[in-house]
Parts: sequence; structure tokens; C-alpha cells
Amino acid sequence: MATGYLFSELMMWWTPGEMTNVRKGLEPTQHFENVETKRRFNNLIHASGLIDKLQQVKARTATVQELCRVHTQRYVEYVQELSKDSSKGIHKAGPDVAFGPGGYEIAALAAGGSIAIVDATLDGSIRNGYALVRPPGHHACADQGMGFCVFNNIAVAAAHALEARGLSRIAIVDYDVHHGNGTQEMFWEDDRVLFISIHQDSNYPLNSGPLTDTGSGKGSGTTINVPLPPGSGSGAYRAVFDRVVVPALDAFEPQLVLVSSGFDASFFDPLAQQMCTSEDYRYFTQVMSAAADRHCSGRLLYFHEGGYSAAYVPFCGLAVMEQLSGHKTQMQDVFLGDTAVGGQALQPWQDAVIEQVGAGPLTLLRQKVAEQRQQ
Repeated sequence: MATGYLFSELMMWWTPGEMTNVRKGLEPTQHFENVETKRRFNNLIHASGLIDKLQQVKARTATVQELCRVHTQRYVEYVQELSKDSSKGIHKAGPDVAFGPGGYEIAALAAGGSIAIVDATLDGSIRNGYALVRPPGHHACADQGMGFCVFNNIAVAAAHALEARGLSRIAIVDYDVHHGNGTQEMFWEDDRVLFISIHQDSNYPLNSGPLTDTGSGKGSGTTINVPLPPGSGSGAYRAVFDRVVVPALDAFEPQLVLVSSGFDASFFDPLAQQMCTSEDYRYFTQVMSAAADRHCSGRLLYFHEGGYSAAYVPFCGLAVMEQLSGHKTQMQDVFLGDTAVGGQALQPWQDAVIEQVGAGPLTLLRQKVAEQRQQ
């Protein structure tokens, strides 16, 4: 069965405007969430020849009803209203979220594309896949956008799988370097969704995603946060996947695994201080694919989030796509050969965080699952 790939040129037309504040001395400059990283990722998929091995999935627009499974009606209507014209220039749907006329249509297409790739895998036309959607989504909350995100694409996709497709256990793994606060909020009390976020401690949002956040109510124990210290590289990240992510997936036994795929934990990224390489992202995909094979017939879907190095995001994305599809291209990550990335061994202070997660949140999840199975 083929690997799916979703890309829409219209999503590349999303514009958050320039970053500028003339009154405070910020000369207009290109926004971090610009089109280059996504377009170059797509270009490398084509230039490498991998596109010929993939089954393309067509995006569609999410309906208001589908968006309102995780967002408030008032917020969706607010975005629609802001999107109508340019009477107020670039509009804002929340902190660090700006867009121009037609922004609603593109954001709804990203959310609807996320639904489309879920349907493709649940219908059996693809085994796994990657949705190269834009704008990103994991910071978007129920009633406001945040951090370059308007609608929470992966949450919309998960809610669709739960409410429209009848699934009862979905895992979301978020390895974007910034905490997936919006996704966490939306499933905070929902024990049908296991949410795991691996992020740089106190990067963005500030003080968000401590390991003590584990959910509440029915969702108590189904949120796992891994706030890694700055400077974490291959050793720390691979240890998290080996000692937290895979055991959590094995305990929860999801029917579908969704991934918030941000490549901003790479050593080239300007918005964080982590040191992952493209080979680390390949490894994450390998171990999650094996877990998905064990529990849900390989149903593993990626949804693009952050990553702000135009030079390096494409190599990280290609590594993921090669691993998902099982097809290795002739393209090589030139930066692995030309750039020395030191300090990759697991450090004691990084190991201490992973140990705490294992002793706390992971243990809580295992206890919760054991209690549910006894009922």
C-alpha cells in the first residue's frame, strides 16, 4: 500500500505579512513563517524523484461544523470576518497570528486537507502519509489563534477520526520544538487521545508544557510532556523516543497515530537551540512506524508544523518521507558531511528529565490503561 502525500499550491499563498514595528525600530523583514521552507521541502520531494513513489492526496476545505469540533463557533466566524477584505490591513486572529484577505479559505483548506489524509488512510487507499499543510496548527486554541497557527489542523483531523469515523483511541506525537499547547488544551479531558509533546523547555509558549501537566478528569494520565533542556541532540531525542514515546504507544495501543511534524528542533533552526539532524527525524519515523505496525496496521500520519531553516527543513522532510515510503533516493544531506554537530551524546541533565517522565507521566498512563482494562 502506498504512502500518501498532500500538498496544495494554494496553501503556499498564505501570507502572515512582514515582521515590522517602525515605532519601535523594527525595520520590515521577512516573517519566520514564510513560504520558503515548505516550498523547498516540496521541491526536494520532486527533484529527488520520490514523488513518483507517492500517492498524492487532494486537499479539501473543512466545513464550519468540522472546525467547530475543536474550535468555538465565535472564533471561526471571527476568522471569516477578518478574512473578508483588507480594510484593516493585515489582520490578527490571536498572538503572533497575522494574515491577509482570503486567509480563512487557506486555513480551512489546511484543516480540511488534514481530514482528507485521515480519510484516505482509514479508507485503505494509503497506508501512511504526510500532509504538507500551511498555516501550521498546534498552537491554535479553541477560541483563538496563536504562534503562527489559525486552526489546529491535527486536532481537527483527530476529532474527525473520533466523531465521524468512530475511532476510540488516537495517539498524537508532537516533536515540534515548541510545546503543542493548543492540542493539549483541546484533549486535556479526553481519554480517547494520548498526547505526547517533546519540546524545548520554556521556549514557546513561555512556561508551557511542564512534565507535571498530565491531563485532568477523564483525560487524567493521557497527556505526557517531555520538556528537554536547550542543547539536546541525537542522544536525548532518541532516548525520549525509545524510553517514553514507544512505551507509551505500546501501553495505549492506538488505532491511529498522528504526528505534529515540526523540524525546528534541528541544529540549523533560528527559533530554538536544539541539535537534531535529518537522521534523527528518520529514526523517529522508523520507531513510530514500527509501533504503528504493531497496533494499527501501520496507520501513521504526519502534519507539517514549524521549522524555519530554508536550507535544512527539506533534508529533514525528505528523510521522513523516505522512511515512511520505504524508498531511499540518491539525495544526500550535504550538511551532515560539511558541518560538525558536536555534543550529541545524552547528557546527565537531559537523562534526568527523561527519568522523571518515565517515573511520573508514563507510569500514570500505564496505571490508567491497566485500570480501564479491568473495568
